[in-house]
Amino acid sequence: MGKPLVLVHGGAGLYSDDRVEPARLGCEKAAKAGADILSNGGSAIDAVCEAVRVLEDDPEFNAGTGSCLTETGDIEMDACLMDGRNLTAGALGAIQGIRNPILAARLVMERSRHVLLVGEGARKFVLANGVAPYPTSSLITPRALEKWKAGEAEGKHGTVGAVAIDAQGHLAAATSTGGILRNLPGRIGDSPIVGAGTFADDARAAGSATGTGEPILRLGLTRTAADLALRMSAQEAVDEALVELRERTGGEAGLILVNARGELGIARSTKRMSWAHLDIDGRGDARCE
Repeated sequence: MGKPLVLVHGGAGLYSDDRVEPARLGCEKAAKAGADILSNGGSAIDAVCEAVRVLEDDPEFNAGTGSCLTETGDIEMDACLMDGRNLTAGALGAIQGIRNPILAARLVMERSRHVLLVGEGARKFVLANGVAPYPTSSLITPRALEKWKAGEAEGKHGTVGAVAIDAQGHLAAATSTGGILRNLPGRIGDSPIVGAGTFADDARAAGSATGTGEPILRLGLTRTAADLALRMSAQEAVDEALVELRERTGGEAGLILVNARGELGIARSTKRMSWAHLDIDGRGDARCE
């Protein structure tokens, strides 16, 4: 069993040079938040939720505050949380009017008999379960609005995620995204789909993906990597999964993974990806490269 740790990513894509350091620091902060939970005896689920919440509240990233705008100028967010102990999961798609989709996804997991809720039905459910409404105007950042007004076809990078292993050896994964810039209203990407953007299984591994969602969906990227991790190291598994993604779909992505031995896998086929990891002894790293 590996030492408790958390590994996060802040999205893969074309980071401009001036955004490299803010993204690295944001990931570092999120990893520390998750590691602090583990240091105090918290579960892997608690750790990934807190790490992703920190990233959602950071306007640097495309999740929660700072999300991309749809074709019609709205914000629709996706998120998923999965517990490797028993394969329980909760997810939301195309949800509007809340601040932290990952915390709302936890409500779906813990207070409903479903895995995935979408759109207005998802919003009504989480509001009925104590989530406060949050105006879309407070989620829109000047940078996101500028890109939307400029008519850019897609965002520079998107999606945040976290994976963790706790003191009991349990795994968890969480992913959250604001989608892609100018996507059609109602579009749902890979992030809230179990086995595509998010997957956790104590018997395999926990993974979170980032990149254009459609190829990741078609391959089932995180489940592919987790299956590969049964017969190779975590790093070899993410490397091989991205090769398969490119060969089978032509897609590019970033991928993070932790297995039951606490081995980490970090890989990208994009120009850059931001990530950070930290264990309960304070050992870790944070990069955007």
